[in-house]
Amino acid sequence: MGFTTGFLGGFTLTASVLYLTISLHTRNRITQAALLRQQQNVLKNVVEPEPPAPEPVARVVPAGLAEMAKDKWNRALETSLKGVYETDWRRVRENAEDRMGAVVHKIKEQK
Repeated sequence: MGFTTGFLGGFTLTASVLYLTISLHTRNRITQAALLRQQQNVLKNVVEPEPPAPEPVARVVPAGLAEMAKDKWNRALETSLKGVYETDWRRVRENAEDRMGAVVHKIKEQK
């Protein structure tokens, strides 16, 4: 083996070993830094917990003609049913009986 070949072979071997060593050292340092950051966040959250995330904002989708018609129908139906539910049916019956009694009394008076 000549001087040049031996020199280049030794240089290549030394440079490769140095590159791999530095690369391994760099990767270890990056991993250690990530672990330290993670541990720091855990300890910080124990002492000062992060505020809860805000509620997601609801998406508003413009309604089409069919949806608008359904909404109008539902509102009308809800209003009608609420009126039926809130009506005092005893009073309605008593009013109807009073009117019928008045009509019957007027008919008897005309005879």
